[in-house]
Amino acid sequence: MATSFNEALARAPLRSFSIVTFAVCMLVLVCDGMDAQVLGIVAPLVIEDFGTDRTSFGWAMSAALVGFGIGSWAGGWLGDAVGRRWSLALATVVFSLATVGASWSEGVWDMAAWRLVGGLGFGSAYANAITLAGEWLPDRWRSVGVTTLSVGTPAGGLVVAALAPTLVEAYGWRGSFVVIGIGTFLVVFLILGLLRDSPSFLMARGKHEEARIAARKVLPEDIEFGPDRHHTDRGGAAVGVFDSSNFRLNLGIGIAFAAATTVAYGILNWSTTFLTAKGFTFEQASYAVSVAGMTSIAASIAAGLLVQRFGSRIVMATISATLLVTLIVLAFVLERLPAAPADADRLLVVALIGLAAAIFSAGIASFYAIMTYGYPPSCRSAGIGFGIFVGRAGAIAASGLGGWLIDLGEGSLIPFFAVLAVGAVLVSAAAFVVDRHVPPTRASSHHFDELSGSSG
Repeated sequence: MATSFNEALARAPLRSFSIVTFAVCMLVLVCDGMDAQVLGIVAPLVIEDFGTDRTSFGWAMSAALVGFGIGSWAGGWLGDAVGRRWSLALATVVFSLATVGASWSEGVWDMAAWRLVGGLGFGSAYANAITLAGEWLPDRWRSVGVTTLSVGTPAGGLVVAALAPTLVEAYGWRGSFVVIGIGTFLVVFLILGLLRDSPSFLMARGKHEEARIAARKVLPEDIEFGPDRHHTDRGGAAVGVFDSSNFRLNLGIGIAFAAATTVAYGILNWSTTFLTAKGFTFEQASYAVSVAGMTSIAASIAAGLLVQRFGSRIVMATISATLLVTLIVLAFVLERLPAAPADADRLLVVALIGLAAAIFSAGIASFYAIMTYGYPPSCRSAGIGFGIFVGRAGAIAASGLGGWLIDLGEGSLIPFFAVLAVGAVLVSAAAFVVDRHVPPTRASSHHFDELSGSSG
């Protein structure tokens, strides 16, 4: 009896080709993070060079965020149409050359235009890298691999933050853009030389012989492939993201992703503002945000292990509940802070912000595991792109409305945290609305045992 590539891969040992695919996709996302965040690092120098003010320069800073949202969805559709490998290569070309192009900017609008183009590449690369790596990993490694990939972009931010002072000193801010862009462009050759579209994708496009050849890279012998059977994929026929079979997955991920990013960007973008208003120095407030960044990376990787062990439904329900409690406690502590917070008060606030960041980051990372598992191969890139696009909407809303909510409280942070608390509750849609969850390890193993028995 025919078996799907996913089922055959689950029974095979982890092969070097899967590891190389994961490594190259991670490298792309690290470069994505470097290119995306270099402007934020050198912003003071650019603002001075342009002779503009911070408010006007905000248009250039936000352009990549807008492009990222559009690019993730458009790039996801492209990945399903022409293949993840070629789409990933094209996306990398776009954002690397846009980074080089940004070095020629002579004003805010020049920079905004280049960053918008770069953002299209950033988003497309993210959707296709996660999809491609996930399809070459067996189920027992997929959740961990996908959630680990989700930290590639913030890791790239850490890398460029470390390199920027040296690059700026040697080449100036314009030369720094050129060096980083050219370095990223070289990764395109790795993508084209080492990566291949997965048999799952090729089967979904009706390319059976190509799928059989590609499968030899990770399977010991030729296998008669059939469609994936853990999805409602119309018996192997290609379906689109908005097919009725994906309704609950789209709705649950859409609500939860937008809610989680609203909480995330509310905390990450506005903590410095509300903490300084509560008596923290700027350095103390910045330290709290840096702690949040570190806990986010660690929690994103840990999320994959939790999803693999317990399944995504229980993990998402727990994340929603613990995030709600953490935000309520944080709001209560901030409301009761004295005008001059003591060291113990500040430590508690920093710990709570770090905990909140860990929880919402684990939730966002888990969405990628759910989407990689839940969307059929025929629309997986577009499905992940859709999730990222909706997440950008939450990010933009939090970035734009956070200051208004803080001002609305007239010294109180209750309106601000009330909105974030609603977001924490809505994250539970990923547990209770989504109908395709990553099963716990034991359930997954039992499922494949049954398939093996029926095939024998």
